[in-house]
This record gives sequence, structure tokens and C-alpha cells, in this order.
Amino acid sequence: MKKYIFTFCCLIMAVQTQAQTVVVSSSNKTATLTLRNGSTLTYTSEQYDSIRVFNDLTLTSGYGVKIYLTGETKSHDYLISAYEFTTSGGGGGDTDGNANRNSLSNYYDASKQMYNLEWPRIRDNANQSWLIRECDGMTSYQVEWDNSLIANRFTCYQMYDKIATQNVSRTDDFKEDTELPSSTRSTLADYKSSGFDRGHLCPSADRRYSTDMSKQTCYLSNIQPQVHYHNGGQWATLEEKVRTWTTSFDTLYVVKAATIENVTINGVTESGVKSELCNNRLLVPKYFYMALMGYTKSTDTYTAVGIWTYHSTQASEKTEEYITIDELERRTGIDFFCNLPDDVEATVESTYNSSDWP
Repeated sequence: MKKYIFTFCCLIMAVQTQAQTVVVSSSNKTATLTLRNGSTLTYTSEQYDSIRVFNDLTLTSGYGVKIYLTGETKSHDYLISAYEFTTSGGGGGDTDGNANRNSLSNYYDASKQMYNLEWPRIRDNANQSWLIRECDGMTSYQVEWDNSLIANRFTCYQMYDKIATQNVSRTDDFKEDTELPSSTRSTLADYKSSGFDRGHLCPSADRRYSTDMSKQTCYLSNIQPQVHYHNGGQWATLEEKVRTWTTSFDTLYVVKAATIENVTINGVTESGVKSELCNNRLLVPKYFYMALMGYTKSTDTYTAVGIWTYHSTQASEKTEEYITIDELERRTGIDFFCNLPDDVEATVESTYNSSDWP
């Protein structure tokens, strides 16, 4: 696992703490942080459990690298100033035991962040837009948006002790996302008097660290049309479970989405959207789902689960399945947690342990 941490995250990265630039490199599992003033900090393999990229790779503030020292419960965090890959290319190569990780996108300059573990495999073409919401020196959440379908393909983010702190009340400040093309973004008029809720994917309650962060969740790019029975019922209950599970892990990696294309269930392919549209414009998903992966520092292990729900309008249609990530991938066609090394990914995604997700 230690070998993976360095090859996956990178061989060299530049980060900033206060006014000093830090370079992290590895040699024989020894981590050396070289400060801009020439001094160095060295961690031997006996001193640390793991080192992980933690936040956005383009910020000049916020945590950038987390170093977990043996015997300590809290990480040593260093701030980001810049980031450089010394390996060639991105996904599709197998130089570090990961053949399916995200590539450096041809369509998005900040694509290096797509190496973070919460990211599914992106659909790297001109029909997609990628949105990264940053606030208070942290990455709040990230979106892949399908411009051709005018729909969110997925929202992904991390849950951990700091960002999950409940400091403020919920804020409802729904607004169009002007980072998307005007012709392919959803609007407030799309939902007005439609009969559908503006259903969050990254919910406001997951981002109550600050008022500004809560407001960010109300961009319509993070919203899907939901009937109130599902949005305020089954989906809300699952959202609360996610917040409960956050305390069980060092970091919880979260993907939330709804079906906007065909799905395959038990070998049968069907439409993933309902026949009706939201105000004759937006797709109405037939299913909503979550892909969750928890990391436990004390054992240096990952565990994952997929949750699948029917977009129900009445109690007789209520469904809630707990499945493996492999099964979720078969249903949706999306490659989740692709940035894990292949051997780790295969194990994590093929198993679901109910005791990990009470």
C-alpha cells in the first residue's frame, strides 16, 4: 500500500505551508519534504503509515498532503501551491499498476484533481463539463455534467472530520450554474411549478462547515429532479446514514448520482429515465444511487458499498438495495474508484461487508 501511495499520488509534488514551498519525494519508502529555504523534513518508512493527496491540486490554500505517522491518530497536513506529474500521461497506462485511472483530460485544465480517489472514471469528451467547487481552503464537491443530456452524470466528494463539522444552518440559495454553457445548463424555470423537488446530490447538510459552503450545494448542476416522496423520504434517510458513517472512517469517499442513460439489471437493459420530463426539458431519473468507500487509517484498508434505489412515488415502489461496487458498475456502466491501484480496486469493489455499513 505504501508503494501505491507514492506512485499513484505522484513522484514529486509541490505544496505550501505558510510562505514555504515543500517538495515531497520518495526513495526506498522514505519521504523527504524539502522547504523553499533549503531545510528538509524526512519521514522514514518506520515513522509513517501512509501519505495521500488530500485536496484540490490548483489551490494556494487548503490541505494538500496528509502524512499519517505511526501511532498518531491525526495526520500532518501541508498546504498546496502547485502540482507536477513526473510520470507520462494518465489513465490507460499501467506504469504504476493502475490501467484504468483517470487520464489528464484534453478538455479540462484542472484535470489533475481527477486523480483523487472519489472520482469515477470520467467520460473524456467535448459533451462533458467538469465543475470543482472550492470553499474555505477545501474542495467541497465535484461534478461531471453531460451537456448533451442537460443532466448531472455524478457528484463526488469527501467526508472527513473537518469538512463534516456542522457549524451553520441549512441554506437554500438555488441558482443556475454559470460555469456551464447557457444552452446546456438547468434553470430555475425548469423546476418552477413542475411538481418535482430540486433534489441535492451533495446535500446542504453535508456542507454546513460554513454558510458559503452550504450555498455552493445549491448550484443546479448539483441537483436532479426528484419527487418529494423520494427526496424527503428514502433519499433523505440515506443521506443521514452517510453522515453517520463518516465518523467510522478517516475519510469517506462519496459518489451520488441518478440514472440518465440506459441501465442493465440482471442482464436486462432498460431505460434509466422515466417517460415524463421535468417541465418538458429535464430528464427525470428512474433510479438514484450512491457509491461509498471508507478508508480506515489504523488498518490502512478500504471498504465499499453501492446503494441503489428506485425513484419511487409511493410506498409500494420503495426499494433499497445494498450491493457491491462491481454490481453498481454493471448497472450504470460507470467505473467507480478507478484511481485505486488495480489489485486494491478489484478486492474492494467485489465485496460488500454489511458490518462495515450498519
